[in-house]
Amino acid sequence: MDSNPNRRLLLKVIVLGDSGVGKTSLMNQYVYKKFSKQYKATIGADFVTKELQLDDKLVTLQIWDTAGQERFQSLGAAFYRGADCCVLVYDVNVLKSFETLNNWHDDFLKQADPIDPDAFPFILIGNKIDIDGGSSRVVSEKKAREWCNSKREMPYFETSAKENYNVDDAFLCVAKTALSTDHQHDISRSYFQGISETVSEVEQRGGCAC
Repeated sequence: MDSNPNRRLLLKVIVLGDSGVGKTSLMNQYVYKKFSKQYKATIGADFVTKELQLDDKLVTLQIWDTAGQERFQSLGAAFYRGADCCVLVYDVNVLKSFETLNNWHDDFLKQADPIDPDAFPFILIGNKIDIDGGSSRVVSEKKAREWCNSKREMPYFETSAKENYNVDDAFLCVAKTALSTDHQHDISRSYFQGISETVSEVEQRGGCAC
């Protein structure tokens, strides 16, 4: 066990999914408790951080919001490298966003190239369950859970970024799952320097995919 009781851990989390499913909204709701109805697509990638106490550890979640545009996918390897957990997000009201989950899942493993792909932790979030009181929903919870079961019992959460429903619980699970992986990073100047160099490769612009 680390002899330094003040050790802070940095956990890198990647959020993936089709454009417009609410990735940025989920992150903004979790970190800032804010929701915006204005939609502005994320350009390249951006990240937010959130500190939390897990057991005896002070953990900083670094949550990366990535764009789905094809022209940025070549940068995937730089953003995905060193990730501790990957969050897949789809819109329960848009079938296509569910059908592309396999692509996002497989592309992440290809780009991130983790040491043990079969054991790498993923979490699935079905967002926007608040729309039309659920009447416009096209992907059932049963169907989503069946997909998760086919992926080594992947944890699944249904959320509403707008109503702040289940968002904290989902990201708490993300933090605990990321903490259980082997390659946590000590926060250091060199690590953040490496991040800034990566981010500078693309234009950053805040987005809100509500």
